[in-house]
Amino acid sequence: MAIKRVLLKLSGESLSYDKVSISVEALKRTVSEIKTVAGKNIQLAVVIGAGNIWRGCGKFIERVTADKMGMLATVMNSLALSDALKKAGLKTKVFSASGVTGFAEIFNRDKAINALNKGYTVVFAGGTGNPFFTTDTTAALRAAEIGADILLKATQVDGVYSADPKKDKNAVRYNSLTFQEALDKKLKIMDQEAFSLCRESNISISVFDFYKNGNLKKILSGKKIGTVITAGGK
Repeated sequence: MAIKRVLLKLSGESLSYDKVSISVEALKRTVSEIKTVAGKNIQLAVVIGAGNIWRGCGKFIERVTADKMGMLATVMNSLALSDALKKAGLKTKVFSASGVTGFAEIFNRDKAINALNKGYTVVFAGGTGNPFFTTDTTAALRAAEIGADILLKATQVDGVYSADPKKDKNAVRYNSLTFQEALDKKLKIMDQEAFSLCRESNISISVFDFYKNGNLKKILSGKKIGTVITAGGK
Protein backbone atom coordinates (compact mmCIF):
# COMPACT_ATOMS: atom_id res chain seq x y z
CA MET A 1 0.00 0.00 0.00
CA ALA A 2 1.32 3.41 -0.99
CA ILE A 3 1.63 5.79 1.94
CA LYS A 4 -0.08 9.11 1.35
CA ARG A 5 -1.24 10.48 4.71
CA VAL A 6 1.07 10.21 7.72
CA LEU A 7 0.86 11.03 11.42
CA LEU A 8 4.30 11.68 12.88
CA LYS A 9 4.52 11.40 16.67
CA LEU A 10 7.48 13.36 18.05
CA SER A 11 8.65 13.57 21.63
CA GLY A 12 9.20 16.96 23.21
CA GLU A 13 12.89 16.06 23.34
CA SER A 14 13.03 16.42 19.55
CA LEU A 15 13.05 20.19 20.18
CA SER A 16 15.45 20.08 23.13
CA TYR A 17 19.23 20.04 23.31
CA ASP A 18 21.76 20.40 26.12
CA LYS A 19 19.08 21.09 28.77
CA VAL A 20 17.52 23.90 26.74
CA SER A 21 13.76 23.28 26.56
CA ILE A 22 13.37 24.55 23.00
CA SER A 23 16.75 24.65 21.30
CA VAL A 24 17.29 26.40 17.97
CA GLU A 25 19.75 23.67 17.01
CA ALA A 26 17.31 20.84 17.77
CA LEU A 27 14.41 22.70 16.19
CA LYS A 28 16.34 23.25 12.96
CA ARG A 29 17.34 19.59 12.81
CA THR A 30 13.76 18.40 13.32
CA VAL A 31 12.48 20.80 10.68
CA SER A 32 15.20 19.67 8.28
CA GLU A 33 14.01 16.06 8.59
CA ILE A 34 10.36 17.00 8.13
CA LYS A 35 11.11 19.17 5.10
CA THR A 36 12.54 16.18 3.24
CA VAL A 37 9.08 14.59 3.10
CA ALA A 38 6.39 17.26 3.68
CA GLY A 39 4.60 18.31 0.52
CA LYS A 40 6.31 15.68 -1.63
CA ASN A 41 3.22 13.56 -2.37
CA ILE A 42 2.95 13.06 1.40
CA GLN A 43 0.29 14.64 3.58
CA LEU A 44 1.92 15.10 6.98
CA ALA A 45 0.37 15.72 10.37
CA VAL A 46 2.40 15.98 13.57
CA VAL A 47 1.70 15.42 17.26
CA ILE A 48 4.45 16.51 19.62
CA GLY A 49 4.87 15.75 23.30
CA ALA A 50 5.91 18.13 26.04
CA GLY A 51 8.54 16.26 28.04
CA ASN A 52 11.09 18.96 27.28
CA ILE A 53 8.97 21.49 29.18
CA TRP A 54 6.78 19.66 31.68
CA ARG A 55 6.76 16.24 33.33
CA GLY A 56 4.08 16.67 35.95
CA CYS A 57 6.10 17.53 39.08
CA GLY A 58 5.58 14.11 40.63
CA LYS A 59 2.67 13.95 43.07
CA PHE A 60 3.07 17.51 44.32
CA ILE A 61 0.66 18.91 41.73
CA GLU A 62 -2.67 17.12 41.38
CA ARG A 63 -2.86 14.89 38.28
CA VAL A 64 -5.66 16.71 36.47
CA THR A 65 -3.90 20.06 36.88
CA ALA A 66 -0.55 18.58 35.86
CA ASP A 67 -2.07 17.07 32.72
CA LYS A 68 -3.66 20.38 31.79
CA MET A 69 -0.29 22.07 32.16
CA GLY A 70 1.21 19.39 29.93
CA MET A 71 -1.43 20.08 27.28
CA LEU A 72 -0.54 23.78 27.36
CA ALA A 73 3.13 22.85 27.00
CA THR A 74 2.32 20.92 23.81
CA VAL A 75 0.79 24.12 22.44
CA MET A 76 4.08 25.93 23.05
CA ASN A 77 6.03 23.19 21.29
CA SER A 78 3.55 23.12 18.41
CA LEU A 79 3.80 26.88 17.90
CA ALA A 80 7.60 26.69 17.90
CA LEU A 81 7.60 23.84 15.39
CA SER A 82 5.01 25.51 13.16
CA ASP A 83 6.92 28.79 13.08
CA ALA A 84 10.19 27.01 12.27
CA LEU A 85 8.50 25.04 9.48
CA LYS A 86 7.19 28.29 8.01
CA LYS A 87 10.68 29.75 8.08
CA ALA A 88 11.79 26.68 6.12
CA GLY A 89 9.21 27.45 3.43
CA LEU A 90 6.42 25.06 4.42
CA LYS A 91 2.76 25.91 4.88
CA THR A 92 1.50 24.96 8.34
CA LYS A 93 -1.59 25.08 10.51
CA VAL A 94 -1.88 24.40 14.23
CA PHE A 95 -5.06 22.92 15.65
CA SER A 96 -5.55 22.63 19.40
CA ALA A 97 -7.93 20.33 21.25
CA SER A 98 -8.31 22.99 23.94
CA GLY A 99 -9.32 26.60 23.49
CA VAL A 100 -6.27 28.86 23.23
CA THR A 101 -7.77 31.90 21.52
CA GLY A 102 -5.24 33.87 19.52
CA PHE A 103 -2.73 31.02 19.42
CA ALA A 104 -4.29 28.15 17.45
CA GLU A 105 -7.54 27.06 15.87
CA ILE A 106 -9.79 24.68 17.77
CA PHE A 107 -9.42 21.18 16.35
CA ASN A 108 -11.93 20.39 13.65
CA ARG A 109 -11.57 17.16 11.70
CA ASP A 110 -12.92 18.50 8.41
CA LYS A 111 -10.74 21.62 8.56
CA ALA A 112 -7.66 19.53 9.37
CA ILE A 113 -8.27 17.17 6.44
CA ASN A 114 -8.93 20.13 4.15
CA ALA A 115 -5.61 21.69 5.21
CA LEU A 116 -3.78 18.42 4.53
CA ASN A 117 -5.38 18.21 1.09
CA LYS A 118 -4.14 21.74 0.37
CA GLY A 119 -0.54 20.84 1.20
CA TYR A 120 -0.29 22.17 4.74
CA THR A 121 1.75 20.40 7.38
CA VAL A 122 -0.76 20.14 10.21
CA VAL A 123 0.35 20.23 13.84
CA PHE A 124 -2.06 18.94 16.48
CA ALA A 125 -1.65 20.54 19.92
CA GLY A 126 -3.36 20.37 23.28
CA GLY A 127 -3.47 16.60 23.63
CA THR A 128 -6.95 15.08 23.44
CA GLY A 129 -8.32 18.00 25.42
CA ASN A 130 -8.78 15.77 28.45
CA PRO A 131 -6.51 14.75 31.34
CA PHE A 132 -5.31 11.16 31.85
CA PHE A 133 -4.41 10.63 28.18
CA THR A 134 -0.88 10.61 26.79
CA THR A 135 0.33 12.21 23.60
CA ASP A 136 0.71 8.68 22.22
CA THR A 137 -3.05 8.33 22.58
CA THR A 138 -3.49 11.78 21.04
CA ALA A 139 -1.41 10.65 18.06
CA ALA A 140 -3.45 7.46 17.62
CA LEU A 141 -6.73 9.37 17.96
CA ARG A 142 -5.79 12.04 15.42
CA ALA A 143 -4.37 9.40 13.05
CA ALA A 144 -7.72 7.59 13.14
CA GLU A 145 -9.71 10.80 12.71
CA ILE A 146 -7.80 11.97 9.63
CA GLY A 147 -7.57 8.49 8.10
CA ALA A 148 -3.77 8.24 8.26
CA ASP A 149 -2.14 5.31 6.48
CA ILE A 150 0.54 4.97 9.14
CA LEU A 151 1.59 6.35 12.50
CA LEU A 152 5.32 7.00 12.73
CA LYS A 153 6.61 6.90 16.30
CA ALA A 154 9.89 8.81 16.36
CA THR A 155 12.22 7.53 19.08
CA GLN A 156 15.90 7.38 20.00
CA VAL A 157 16.11 3.62 19.32
CA ASP A 158 16.19 1.81 16.01
CA GLY A 159 13.06 -0.25 16.51
CA VAL A 160 11.26 -2.61 18.87
CA TYR A 161 13.34 -5.15 20.80
CA SER A 162 12.50 -8.30 22.73
CA ALA A 163 14.09 -6.64 25.78
CA ASP A 164 15.91 -3.43 26.64
CA PRO A 165 19.02 -3.60 24.41
CA LYS A 166 20.91 -1.41 26.88
CA LYS A 167 20.40 -3.98 29.63
CA ASP A 168 20.26 -7.25 27.68
CA LYS A 169 22.96 -7.93 25.08
CA ASN A 170 20.85 -10.81 23.74
CA ALA A 171 17.87 -8.60 22.97
CA VAL A 172 16.51 -9.18 19.46
CA ARG A 173 15.23 -6.40 17.21
CA TYR A 174 12.10 -7.11 15.22
CA ASN A 175 11.78 -5.91 11.63
CA SER A 176 8.03 -6.47 11.62
CA LEU A 177 5.28 -7.64 13.94
CA THR A 178 1.55 -8.11 13.90
CA PHE A 179 -0.51 -6.38 16.56
CA GLN A 180 -1.30 -9.77 18.04
CA GLU A 181 2.36 -10.80 18.15
CA ALA A 182 3.23 -7.58 19.97
CA LEU A 183 0.49 -8.28 22.51
CA ASP A 184 1.52 -11.92 22.94
CA LYS A 185 5.14 -10.91 23.52
CA LYS A 186 4.03 -8.14 25.91
CA LEU A 187 6.07 -5.56 24.03
CA LYS A 188 5.67 -1.98 25.20
CA ILE A 189 5.35 -0.05 21.95
CA MET A 190 2.81 2.61 22.93
CA ASP A 191 0.43 2.93 25.83
CA GLN A 192 -2.47 0.48 25.77
CA GLU A 193 -5.12 2.98 24.66
CA ALA A 194 -3.03 4.20 21.73
CA PHE A 195 -2.03 0.71 20.65
CA SER A 196 -5.62 -0.57 20.82
CA LEU A 197 -6.92 2.38 18.81
CA CYS A 198 -4.38 1.81 16.05
CA ARG A 199 -5.24 -1.86 15.99
CA GLU A 200 -8.99 -1.23 15.80
CA SER A 201 -8.51 1.42 13.10
CA ASN A 202 -6.05 -0.78 11.15
CA ILE A 203 -3.38 1.92 11.24
CA SER A 204 0.15 0.55 10.94
CA ILE A 205 2.74 1.76 13.45
CA SER A 206 6.40 2.29 12.57
CA VAL A 207 8.89 2.70 15.41
CA PHE A 208 12.19 4.16 14.22
CA ASP A 209 15.25 6.16 15.17
CA PHE A 210 14.35 9.74 14.28
CA TYR A 211 17.75 10.99 15.36
CA LYS A 212 19.60 9.28 12.54
CA ASN A 213 19.58 11.74 9.67
CA GLY A 214 17.52 10.67 6.70
CA ASN A 215 15.51 7.93 8.40
CA LEU A 216 12.18 9.70 8.06
CA LYS A 217 12.64 10.07 4.31
CA LYS A 218 13.83 6.48 3.99
CA ILE A 219 10.72 5.10 5.68
CA LEU A 220 8.40 7.08 3.45
CA SER A 221 10.42 6.04 0.41
CA GLY A 222 9.71 2.41 1.21
CA LYS A 223 13.00 1.51 2.88
CA LYS A 224 12.84 -0.97 5.76
CA ILE A 225 13.81 1.13 8.76
CA GLY A 226 12.96 0.28 12.37
CA THR A 227 10.02 -1.96 13.22
CA VAL A 228 6.63 -1.96 11.54
CA ILE A 229 3.54 -3.27 13.33
CA THR A 230 0.58 -4.15 11.12
CA ALA A 231 -2.58 -6.24 11.18
CA GLY A 232 -0.95 -8.76 8.87
CA GLY A 233 2.69 -8.33 9.87
CA LYS A 234 3.79 -7.41 6.36
